[in-house]
Amino acid sequence: MDFEKVIKERFSVRKFKDQKINNELINKILEAGNYAPTAKNNQPQKIYVVQSKEGLNKIDKVCPCRYNAPVCLIVASDKDIAWSNNTLSTTTIDACIVATHMMLEATNLGVDNIWIEMFDKDKLKEEFNIPTNIEPICLLPLGYRDDSFKPSLMHNKRKNLNEIVEYR
Repeated sequence: MDFEKVIKERFSVRKFKDQKINNELINKILEAGNYAPTAKNNQPQKIYVVQSKEGLNKIDKVCPCRYNAPVCLIVASDKDIAWSNNTLSTTTIDACIVATHMMLEATNLGVDNIWIEMFDKDKLKEEFNIPTNIEPICLLPLGYRDDSFKPSLMHNKRKNLNEIVEYR
């Protein structure tokens, strides 16, 4: 798909079909995240692919927003690897860039998705036995949207560039 089409047509899906995603597509999505830029190229990202019934039930315990997606990526970052100085750590920033790359590649491949930040991080770490140095940043439910689900009416409402851009 043309990149401009991908960024304009991608929207958050909140109702998925009960249809599996083949592993080839999942791997392409993961590869896109692997190519994402990170501070100092430290690559602190850690991605957990959750697709078993048991794993998805654990996601549902900590988050009300999986929307029946058959796959959920836990996008996390290793605090010990992320670049930092006295005032800043790129733990969250790097993971967000990785997640964005994966969301856009998923859309490019015809796999619908949604970015979720509303979950209990401590409970998620406990459920999946995630080490203390690994910080979950977001969840990316992946799947194929239910035919009845449509994008929000606000999806294409954007500010004019002159409202958000200044040339100096």
